[in-house]
Amino acid sequence: MAEPVIIKSPDGGWGWMIVLAGFLNNCLLVGVTRSFGVFFIHFTQYFQESSSRVSWITSIAMATQQFASPVGSVFGMYYGARPVVMVGAIFAFLGMLTASFGQTLLHMYLSIGVLTGFGWALVFTPTMAMISRYFKRRRALATGLAFTGVGVASFFFSPLFQLLIDAYGWRGAIQILSAMMLNLCVCAALLRPITIQEDLLVASRGHPANGKKSTEFWNKVTSAFDLTLFLHRGFMVYSFAVTLMTTGYFVPYIHLVAHGKNLGLSDYKAAFLLSVTAIAETIARLFSGWLADLKLIQKIHMLFLWSIVTGISLLLIPVGSTYYSLVGVSFFYGFCSGGLAPLFFSTLPDIVGIGRILNATGLFLMLLSIGGLLGPPLSGFLEDLTGSYTTSFMTAGGFILAGSLVLFFLPSFLICTVVLSEQQSCDQVSAGDGRDHSAQADVTNYCLEE
Repeated sequence: MAEPVIIKSPDGGWGWMIVLAGFLNNCLLVGVTRSFGVFFIHFTQYFQESSSRVSWITSIAMATQQFASPVGSVFGMYYGARPVVMVGAIFAFLGMLTASFGQTLLHMYLSIGVLTGFGWALVFTPTMAMISRYFKRRRALATGLAFTGVGVASFFFSPLFQLLIDAYGWRGAIQILSAMMLNLCVCAALLRPITIQEDLLVASRGHPANGKKSTEFWNKVTSAFDLTLFLHRGFMVYSFAVTLMTTGYFVPYIHLVAHGKNLGLSDYKAAFLLSVTAIAETIARLFSGWLADLKLIQKIHMLFLWSIVTGISLLLIPVGSTYYSLVGVSFFYGFCSGGLAPLFFSTLPDIVGIGRILNATGLFLMLLSIGGLLGPPLSGFLEDLTGSYTTSFMTAGGFILAGSLVLFFLPSFLICTVVLSEQQSCDQVSAGDGRDHSAQADVTNYCLEE
């Protein structure tokens, strides 16, 4: 039986269960990645490797998750989010389990970096796209609520991982972590499919065939992955800006614990810095989502402001030289970065339209993989070179500030102030840019498009 067509996003109802699934997924994906720095000291000692080489574990995992996101998008379109997320959970479980038996750093790269990272790609992309499909008016708040899972997990996971390492060693701790990954299967069960009008508009697009098999194959690939987004100026500029931001965004979560230990803090005090960051981050994600949905200013302008203060907060981390000053700058960074993260995804539908959000999320994350791959190893290399993380944090802040400046190159960024209502026809906007032109389309901010 065909699914009922819902003219517009329900903005509630079962959507809150989708948000719960997103919350738990973020706990077990991004939250684990953020807290994984607790293991790094033990990895450097056991494998006798440098900080930069050990940092590649999470860098490869994040890069694989993001680079493989288009695969999660395509599978989600053809098979639905629920089975795809369940398969991703199995991959994540197997990757962590095999890592617990690792004897070389290469083993960790392949198990956690590639296998678990690929599983996370199948989990994250369909889930976040589903939230955007269920919400319109409250989209930023719903996204912010889902991302609070990152802060909650970071608060509990950092000391929890340290406790598990002390009790069972790093291998036993990772085995317990692998079992936690299976909870993603439960989250997948919450992802009830929904069909909205924009799906029919996107499905109606066709690619004319000219009889050549190679062209027909390319048309199928282009249609499945929606590669025409690479010709979308707004999408490409936005992706480049956020890629620069993510190059520096994750650096404190990877190296803040090690930075605290370099300054003489105990293991638990250093791990508590991430917990402080997580508290501030959780508060900021809720505040940022609520503020964005008030529509006092455009979300893209709000993202610009949050990125500026986040870059500044990274520049201030080296100022902290005592425990309490480190707690203060960690809280400030957590609040700023927490306000920034939900806007990455809640702004994307404003640029490409909700009908293309699943493919756009996958390609967007694939481009972001460049920043996730380069940021932590670069900061580790700078620490090996200078003997401290001061240069690493300063460079990371510079990347985020550079990304904020790139936002100025978005089409009509400086004059984009008008929000189109649902009742306004997209025909009012000039054609020829690859977006949906239909009455009652879910349009929030097409002034950002090309």
